[in-house]
Amino acid sequence: MKPANLILLAAIVALAGWRADAQTYDTNNDVVQIFAGSGAVGALNAQGTLASFSSPQFVVADTFSNLYVCDSGNGVVRKITPNGTASTFVTVPGSGNGESGMAIDGNNTIWMIGFGQISQNSFGYGINEIGSNGSITFLTYSGVNLNSGICTDSGNNIYFTAGNQIYRISSQGVLTLFAGSTSSGSQDANGIYSTFSTPKTLGADQAGNIYVWDSGNLKIRRIDQNQNVTTIAGNGSNTSVDGVGINTSFSSIYSMCGDNQGNIIMACGSSIRKMSATTNVVTMAGSFSQSSYANGAGALARFSGASGVCLSQGMVFIADANNERVRQISFNPQPQLVTPANLALHTYAGLTINGLVGRTYQVQSSPDLSTWTTRATLLLTSSPYLWIDQNPIAGNKFYQAILLP
Repeated sequence: MKPANLILLAAIVALAGWRADAQTYDTNNDVVQIFAGSGAVGALNAQGTLASFSSPQFVVADTFSNLYVCDSGNGVVRKITPNGTASTFVTVPGSGNGESGMAIDGNNTIWMIGFGQISQNSFGYGINEIGSNGSITFLTYSGVNLNSGICTDSGNNIYFTAGNQIYRISSQGVLTLFAGSTSSGSQDANGIYSTFSTPKTLGADQAGNIYVWDSGNLKIRRIDQNQNVTTIAGNGSNTSVDGVGINTSFSSIYSMCGDNQGNIIMACGSSIRKMSATTNVVTMAGSFSQSSYANGAGALARFSGASGVCLSQGMVFIADANNERVRQISFNPQPQLVTPANLALHTYAGLTINGLVGRTYQVQSSPDLSTWTTRATLLLTSSPYLWIDQNPIAGNKFYQAILLP
């Protein structure tokens, strides 16, 4: 190719908006699996892959390991028990007109940015307070809109964004301005002397630090409990690059949550990313450039519209909106022995498994409880699931079931 053609090619690439996104995958053997949802749009309450959703947008977990999903297309909040059984928890007035954040506090009260009735003749955005008994109170605050984010900390304080500012509602119900001024900017400073540009998604760690996706600046900002604002990650480039601190970049962050090790987990549309306490950012699963559906190890998994993330039972759960599913990420998954409480023996040779619909189980038998032989590998299509041994033999025979990763 002639030099002139090389120059022309470079110009075409630049005009096409080409960008190089760099991913570094987590080394924790993260594996993505389906937890609930068939992939078809619907509102069916059932277990595992028999359930259906319509644009599940956000997900939070209570202190009993139940999940609550903002099922925005159906205008409801769905509850999913630890065994994957989905039910309708509450219908939210105005839900489906646009929700931009969901959080839950230590009292299992859900807080969700949404659309509702402000007065007799006016409607607008506010915060739905949803009690553990399903009661709903719509709270209005100036500046709350479709761009607002919300989170809670370990002290049951609630934080939300309004315009270019972040507010705090204390556990006693006192509203204060936590950080930011009405001006748009990117100034790191204390409290009202700092500036943001359309701050959206919020998250918190166990130490009470608040993390802000400052969408107008394309940066992650951290606010400590002394209200000091610090830019900790992102260089302002509208790309996706893993790395450390300001050497990283983010094109979008829709949800954030913190684990017990100081990591911040982020749902980023087609990928799930993790930032350590030292601001090292890696990809847990998914792709920066490919949006689709696939389960499997981190680099092989695919998401489409992953907009909600939470932690429960030592796993990460994701509201994968465009795939109409709730997905889970397990760490170093190993086969799990099904407990006797979830098995039932019968007078005929076989057993009943109470397990997770859509997951694979292995049935094993033994003559002496020492040497085990695999008798069947089956996909649970219902729960309870009856399995009958088609080749019984004389003498003692014991059975066990293994949940495969």
